[in-house]
Amino acid sequence: KKWQHSRFVWRKMEQSKKRRFEPEPGTGAGRAAEDEAESGTALTPGDNGNDLALTPGFSAEQQIDHIIQYDALQLPGRCYDSDTTAPVSFYISSLAELQSWQPFIQDENFNRAATPLAPRQPLLQCDRPRTLVCHDMAGGYLSDRFIQGVHEENPFVFYHWLYIDIFVYFSHHMVTIPPVCWTNAAHKHGVAILGTFITEWEAGAAICEAFLENEETFRAMADKLVLIAHFFQFDGWLVNIENELSLNAVKNVPGFLSYFRSSMQQAVPHSLVIWYDSVLETGHLEWQNELNQHNKLFFDSCDGIFLNYNWKEEHLKRMVTLMEERHADVYVGVDVFGRGDVIGGEFTTNLSLELIRKYNFSAAIFAPGWVYETLEREKFHQNQHKFWNLLTEYLPIHSICTLPFATSFCQGFGKNLYRNGMVEAPGNWFNLSAQEIQPLFSDQQLDPASSCVKTHGCSEDAWNGGCCLLIEGLIPATRSNVSVRLFSLQVPSPPKVFVAFVYKLEDGVKVVVNPELTIRPLSQCNSEMALTVDVLKPLPLPEDNALVQKFIQNCAPWSPEGWTTSFYLLELTDCILQDISVNITRLHKDEQDVQFKCRIGEIKVLDIARLRVEQKPVEKLTVFDISWKKVPEATDQLYLSATLQWTYPPNTASCFKIYSRGLNYHKKQKVTDSQTVCVGRTNANLYRVVELILHHAPIGTSRHVEFLVQPVTRAGFALPQSACGRLTVNYAQSPGTDNVQ
Repeated sequence: KKWQHSRFVWRKMEQSKKRRFEPEPGTGAGRAAEDEAESGTALTPGDNGNDLALTPGFSAEQQIDHIIQYDALQLPGRCYDSDTTAPVSFYISSLAELQSWQPFIQDENFNRAATPLAPRQPLLQCDRPRTLVCHDMAGGYLSDRFIQGVHEENPFVFYHWLYIDIFVYFSHHMVTIPPVCWTNAAHKHGVAILGTFITEWEAGAAICEAFLENEETFRAMADKLVLIAHFFQFDGWLVNIENELSLNAVKNVPGFLSYFRSSMQQAVPHSLVIWYDSVLETGHLEWQNELNQHNKLFFDSCDGIFLNYNWKEEHLKRMVTLMEERHADVYVGVDVFGRGDVIGGEFTTNLSLELIRKYNFSAAIFAPGWVYETLEREKFHQNQHKFWNLLTEYLPIHSICTLPFATSFCQGFGKNLYRNGMVEAPGNWFNLSAQEIQPLFSDQQLDPASSCVKTHGCSEDAWNGGCCLLIEGLIPATRSNVSVRLFSLQVPSPPKVFVAFVYKLEDGVKVVVNPELTIRPLSQCNSEMALTVDVLKPLPLPEDNALVQKFIQNCAPWSPEGWTTSFYLLELTDCILQDISVNITRLHKDEQDVQFKCRIGEIKVLDIARLRVEQKPVEKLTVFDISWKKVPEATDQLYLSATLQWTYPPNTASCFKIYSRGLNYHKKQKVTDSQTVCVGRTNANLYRVVELILHHAPIGTSRHVEFLVQPVTRAGFALPQSACGRLTVNYAQSPGTDNVQ
């Protein structure tokens, strides 16, 4: 078939520069409106979520015709990696840049969190002492800046979310906007996340003199910071003024903080504005290491104060006598690096926590990435486990409050990407937005004292994502079983609860593994101590049960080789789901110790109604910002980068998976024309494919590449093909045009 140039939309470009891709009317490739961009399953036989082979001749929802141009695509520099055009998170480093920022740049939507703050108990605003973690690592914006993930072998990850209440992303840039992957991960666990507004040294003093000149200027500053937090969907700010202030500037600080706080709470009702212990009421820079009469007026104007790290017990005692209320709003700083004259740091950080909790204050743990920055990278996870296990005694946990509950324990990285126990995409990867709900990780000491059960993540194998949960230890001869608590819940139970449980035992391990659910009466929902608690140990349903078959159909293709799957039905009345545990019981009643190692691949706790939910299709799938590059020393290959965007009902999908067909190579492996490849995932309604290797299209011929966008429900079910968005890009060389790279 001869090439028909008339099929392709081609516009003449300016010779001096290439404009960003603007499709002609009628191509269906225009940008979706911003409000649209913000915006379970009943499967039919032969239609399942994983069978994504795009059959030859299928009718695509969209067909886009495009002429290859090799000119450099102009994209906003701070929003994209300069080498690959991969979307990246960014900061704001100057007052002029901040004043000029407006929430209208389409490209910044990549950095906008799509995961809302999950409900939790107790509420963040309660009087219980809180735990704040301040993440400061090598200047920030490292591999975590890559919004769609990156290939990395030993990344830094954080997963002790259920032990903390607030996460601050810190850097020394003036306005630190948390990378969206941190916001998505924190929100999934009910943890508030704050950005940082910081001024330092002489340059910082000049910034402060400008924005603290009068009420008009400080209100303008607060309004801009509020707008940024609201646009990027994070939960407030740490305000860190570490430079001298003039008398005029310092007298305006309380007004600035008060206005900032009230404006934030109007825009983001659960938000926080926290002041760092630095400047005094006189304007002098002098860290106090306590709340006192010299800095209390700043504390009284905002939601809390983050104290400096060189405190002693007498500082805590003085604060107790000074304060009649708001003890939980004082965050006593703990530098994990142990710099200066401090109580504890490194692996003695627990000594600081012990004193802080003795006086009922909140704690601010600064730079816990010490375990990654200073110790062996290959032993990072062991050291991370050791560090946090020393602290858990002093870290009140919070509870999950919603169904569906679904987790495969993925920590946001892996050596491979798995789907239903099989490798879907080989190779190392890192993307914190892909992190699923993490459990409690404390070690359990049994009798005798030498017997211990440990719980930690494992990237050697997985059911879905990149990690599973490894529980290993020993059942002593004096016990028949051990029970390991994984999650605290506070969820009013629906009448019928369906539980799916996936696990794997090492060969020869003589134990039986089952999930346990703890419940208490609904009448005790407001009681801190449950008076009546029942531990449910349900019997598994037979595999031919209709509910089991419906679940398996929703997860098709289903081939759990090496993994054991079991399913349970609970019929409950007027009760609250309180805990999820795993019970490991010895198989034989003998008097010997039994060692075991068990991988937990997935746990789902669902309202039975979630096994059949309305399909919601992806709509208005479009493509834009198309960029082409030649592959060095490969005349038969091209690099394609392009942005896909679509609409979908908000808060109904946990993520979207992006597939492609028509590639030449993927991850250094040859791909057949008919092979469908997973190229990424996203929490948002847009995704940029980056440097996909396609077939070259000689002049006079055309090629095509197909894309499929598959929603995954909040219950973890991938929707069928009928709900997926499909788009085909037909591409060809421009006849008679000398394209240069």
